[in-house]
Amino acid sequence: MKHLLCFLGLFLIPGIGSFDLVIDEIPDEVENLIDLEIDGFPSSSKMRNGRYQRSTSDWGYVGDLVEDDDKIGLYSYKVQSTITSRLANTMIQAKMVNNAKRSQHIVFDVQVPKGAFIDNFTMDVNGITFTSRIREKSEARKMYSQAKAKGKAAGIVRSNALDMENFKTEVNVPPGTRIQFELHYHEMIRRKLSSYEHVISVKPGRLAKHMEVDVRIIEPQGLRYVHVPNSLGDHFNGITTISKGEKKAHVSFKPTMAQQRKCPTCSSTAVDGNFVVQYDVNRETTGGELEIFNGYFIHFFAPENLDPLPKNILFVIDVSGSMWGLKMKQTIEAMKAILSELRAADQFSLIDFNHNVRCWRDNLVSATPSQVEDAKKYIQTIQPNGGTNINEALLRATFILNEAQNLGMLDPNSVSMIVLVSDGDPTVGELKLTTIQKNVKQSIKDEFSLFCLGIGFDVDYDFLQRIATDNRGMAQRIFGNQETSAQMKNFYNQVSTPLLKKIQFNYPQESVSDVTQSSFHNYFGGSEIVVAGKVDTENLQHLESIVTATAANAELVMETLRDVEELDGFMKKDKYADPDFTRKLWAYLTVNQMLAERNTAPTAALKRNITKSILQMSLDHHIVTPFTAMLIENEEKDEIMLADQPKDPRRGCCPGTLGLTPNAPNNNKGIPAWANVTAVPVSFMPEQRSPPVSSLSINRVDNDPHFIIHLPKSQRNICFNINSEPGKILNLVSDPGTGVVVNGQLVGAKKMENKKLNTYFGKIGFYFKNKGLKVEITTETITLKDGSYSITLTWSDTGHIIRKQLLISVKKENNVTITVGEEMSFMVVLHRVWKKHPVNVNFLGIYIPPENQFSPEAHGLIGQFTSEPEVYIHDQRPGQDPEKPQATMEVKGNKLTVTRGLQKDYRTERVLGTEVRCWFVHNSGKGFIDGHYTDYLVPTLYSFLKKP
Repeated sequence: MKHLLCFLGLFLIPGIGSFDLVIDEIPDEVENLIDLEIDGFPSSSKMRNGRYQRSTSDWGYVGDLVEDDDKIGLYSYKVQSTITSRLANTMIQAKMVNNAKRSQHIVFDVQVPKGAFIDNFTMDVNGITFTSRIREKSEARKMYSQAKAKGKAAGIVRSNALDMENFKTEVNVPPGTRIQFELHYHEMIRRKLSSYEHVISVKPGRLAKHMEVDVRIIEPQGLRYVHVPNSLGDHFNGITTISKGEKKAHVSFKPTMAQQRKCPTCSSTAVDGNFVVQYDVNRETTGGELEIFNGYFIHFFAPENLDPLPKNILFVIDVSGSMWGLKMKQTIEAMKAILSELRAADQFSLIDFNHNVRCWRDNLVSATPSQVEDAKKYIQTIQPNGGTNINEALLRATFILNEAQNLGMLDPNSVSMIVLVSDGDPTVGELKLTTIQKNVKQSIKDEFSLFCLGIGFDVDYDFLQRIATDNRGMAQRIFGNQETSAQMKNFYNQVSTPLLKKIQFNYPQESVSDVTQSSFHNYFGGSEIVVAGKVDTENLQHLESIVTATAANAELVMETLRDVEELDGFMKKDKYADPDFTRKLWAYLTVNQMLAERNTAPTAALKRNITKSILQMSLDHHIVTPFTAMLIENEEKDEIMLADQPKDPRRGCCPGTLGLTPNAPNNNKGIPAWANVTAVPVSFMPEQRSPPVSSLSINRVDNDPHFIIHLPKSQRNICFNINSEPGKILNLVSDPGTGVVVNGQLVGAKKMENKKLNTYFGKIGFYFKNKGLKVEITTETITLKDGSYSITLTWSDTGHIIRKQLLISVKKENNVTITVGEEMSFMVVLHRVWKKHPVNVNFLGIYIPPENQFSPEAHGLIGQFTSEPEVYIHDQRPGQDPEKPQATMEVKGNKLTVTRGLQKDYRTERVLGTEVRCWFVHNSGKGFIDGHYTDYLVPTLYSFLKKP
């Protein structure tokens, strides 16, 4: 592996005397860095008024330092990191002193996570301070060349490790010199496997008089948990402290000098590794979380409680001679574990290749236990040898997937993917990488994704990056060592659970601009999609987003609405929160997107245009990218250093996205015109979000529970109550003709009042037999079930679920509307009460329009009134209550005494309700309903009513 060194040049300070810097030679190809790319996501840098000012004069007493034989003392080693809504700003500072009687080298050597970008490096030598600014690379390089010509160039060495990039500078200083190094970088913490993981390399190299790692987390969504694994070893058990609040947390690691020692008498430090903080946030809505601040919005999207989509997966494994030994052994171990994790609904096959291509099966097979076991045995017999024919192997894989799709073998809601594992460049067959990329692009279907694992440094990772990104996948470098198997399994776990496909984010075009990537091919469980943009907060009170996606058993339409000033108070009160986090995250995502587009640009002209855009964006937002460099100067600006990005011809520009899905025409109704919704395979979307029913023409069950039956012909409302026991299930509609069932399960109040326990509907079930769909609505969730698959929204969501021409529309904390074609609709209203109310509980109300097209066979407490009975009300007279007159009602051959009263319709006014006048039938509707109310009890939430 050839590492590129990142160089820092310095015009030496005349007043320092013997102070100088170690000079590292610059590679000849450094002038071509303008066309190079870097591995990792760039992030914006904050100028902090253009520079940092630090001085060694504030050190205080520096005695009692533990020195190695070189007499160099580490006065303090401090790491401070603040995470604001996934944006981590980190500072690493080391204060050192040369107590020897001779000049010697002092080294500052730290590791920065790949994907993070350094936004400042300062150095203070005996009070002479250097600060930094960002410039276009060729301009900065010219200054460096001038310094080099004078023999005054010095270098910062940056090289690559597993998940880190090494940053090292070495300074030769005279006796008694105090020197302070300070490095600042920031990164976006990405969610993997249901956790955000912030990794900080802590390797001071010697005992520090003052040692501290301080991490603060500010997450407006609220913190679900914060965990600090024992990544530095058992030596430091019990030293880390965690203080966690609802939305903030503070993690502190502050070992004393005695605790840092490897042993009580050792002079070496045990602090040598990564300090890791893991956390996750609360998620109340399926549609994601919108955070709006300072003219930018960030949309975090990580839905949970979804059934996995079935996978069609082809593993394409390099078994050429270079894979011999540990790499092959680790690959086999990983593959056996991965095969064991395939789900019963998945289909798979294996392809192994060297100069030839072999298929374990020529077609996809179901992941049954016997097939999985057979595939493991096949993997175990592989013996690496020969060359590498990547082109033919990938084309064979795409052929198998295409053939399966053409034969109708793939579930329309499944996700198809190819996983390539290789450790080298093509040596057999087609050797031109651009041709291979073109061939795969032409052969692979738009529905397929390609994921690439590059083992070791011999593989052309840049090529794997391009070909994966070009085909809606991503690439990852796997390092060929004892951890290869674990790295492979970890990568597979990130893509093993697809939950959504064809995800499209939509925002009102007149209110937002410069939106980052908003179409995604897949969403994998445990990850997170982040979209950002600019928003006109001056002329907008609320920002609405609509996300459409295909789930395992439904089409989803999820809405989110946020007040543009909602975060203002929270952010202004917290002194640690980064007030610029939204702009930084937007810049981070935008530049990363442009780098990915540049990486796959088909023409040189397009690549040049993208490069210009990246450069301008980098300068505007002070971001160190492949096209900018950092100038480090003293106050007089006559002493200059230069920091560049590392060059690695085997590295791509940045981790690939999940792929772009082109915008599709808006063929859906019921969605705002500005929402450019991805086309979905459904033939129906109602024109209105709520069924077109008037407030007077409705059959409803609400409160404890009150039934109100509207009789359209006589224009009368008839009411009755049902007094039953908690847990009992009442049938409301049972229609064998249309295959529709509506049942409600009762829940009781917390205690009796007036010697009576009131009951309410706590759960309502809908069964649409002809579609095979069930809907269960509780006071907490709304769940659609289709066979073994299910999808759940909460009352915190606003969104839609579409499945087999059935639409479920959820209005946050208000109501759910179920619409079936143009034939029928239902509305369920949520009633929330104070959690600590001594008596009342949350409950549901249901509203059914009499216009619903039930069959003549319909029955149930409400369904029986599809055929309206003749009702004659006469002999109206005063009742015991003057405001509630009585009358005689003749219906179904019965004469009943009824009372005039008021009931409530809660559809439009959920708290107070709208008053509806009706004639009340006593004794649980006896005489008005057929038989006794107990005749309408059913055993399950989806049972049809048995015919008498």
